[in-house]
Amino acid sequence: MTYTFILLYTSLLLNLAGCASKPQASASAEASHTSEQVTAMPQATPLQTGAEQTARYLPLLQGKRVGMVVNQTSVIGKTHLVDSLLSHGIKITAIFAPEHGFRGEADAGAHVKDSKDTRTGLPIVSLYGSNRKPQPSQLQHVDVLLFDIQDVGARFYTYISTMHYVMEAAAENNKQVLVLDRPNPNGHYVDGPVMDMSLKSFVGMHPIPIVHGLTVGELANMINGEKWLEGKRQCQLTVIPAANYTHSTPYVLPVRPSPNLPNAQAIALYPSLCLFEGTNVSLGRGTPTPFQVIGSPYYKDKSFSFTPVPLPGAQDPPLKNQKCYGLDLTSPAKARPFTLAYILDFYKNSTNQDKFFINNNFFEKLVGTNELRQQIKAGKTEAEIKASWEPALTNYKQLRKQYLLYPDFK
Repeated sequence: MTYTFILLYTSLLLNLAGCASKPQASASAEASHTSEQVTAMPQATPLQTGAEQTARYLPLLQGKRVGMVVNQTSVIGKTHLVDSLLSHGIKITAIFAPEHGFRGEADAGAHVKDSKDTRTGLPIVSLYGSNRKPQPSQLQHVDVLLFDIQDVGARFYTYISTMHYVMEAAAENNKQVLVLDRPNPNGHYVDGPVMDMSLKSFVGMHPIPIVHGLTVGELANMINGEKWLEGKRQCQLTVIPAANYTHSTPYVLPVRPSPNLPNAQAIALYPSLCLFEGTNVSLGRGTPTPFQVIGSPYYKDKSFSFTPVPLPGAQDPPLKNQKCYGLDLTSPAKARPFTLAYILDFYKNSTNQDKFFINNNFFEKLVGTNELRQQIKAGKTEAEIKASWEPALTNYKQLRKQYLLYPDFK
């Protein structure tokens, strides 16, 4: 079944200060509601991203100075959103670029510098590195911050951290935020431990599980509604929902969201495999199949191997030029939902368990809990470990329902 959405409260959009953004909450004296409501109705029409529904948001940008928080996924068909808005006469004053840069070509974790877009001449402000939040001086010529970036639905994927800081800067500087929503390719389920906020970092900023089951628009509403911004502030937020989308709708991304997530297989495996970033196991960076193969020089089974080498998007991959033994997960049948099976297997079958975990707390920051490392070392089963995530995970699922903009998965 597909769905279309009826726009409600249009006159409120982007004109009220201090928006509370629970989708079904009424406006309060403390915070006025500006997020679009949605009503599902059967309709045999194709899915449309928020960006594709130009008639719904162009009027909100007319006469405004717009700062664009975008990357290579911010497209309408094959046209970049920046080029589309310029063709409609929208005044864009700056581009704010997340991890991997405006064109999405930088390595994971690489410093992204301020620059100028050669195609449009617009200034590009990096929001990755030392400056993760737009500064007041960078917002002097901005009225609206437009966020349109494709997410993959995992807590540690840093585009949602960038969105948090953009919302926070907007709240602090009395700017408006417009989120053009996109489907979540991992939005059909919820799993993982809820973040222990004592471990808060750029790879985990909110008390949500690893697989949070929200679109960026729904998460923006949750951040705002739960007052998770610094000082419990709320920004002036408007979300343009995707049309004809449900949390059961399969969605294959038209553009790779980052250099090492090249296809649907990698995106499906990403929530499970990213845990290895805190270990001595390679995720296939520096191979043609990143996040689809895993391996280590210390894995006991030698039947499958690969050797990471410098490649575009992975110039200095972990375990570079070392032969790694492990698993080939490129078969579509291997694209299972979030699981601890891989990391439990690799620890159990490592010949170097003392060096399996990187000697810092990055693993804890990724998983969002101090317990998992010790549970793995103690030989706990996946069922035993998942039981320890309750009742926080069940409580989160109830909270999530308050912010859904789309019909949920069964």
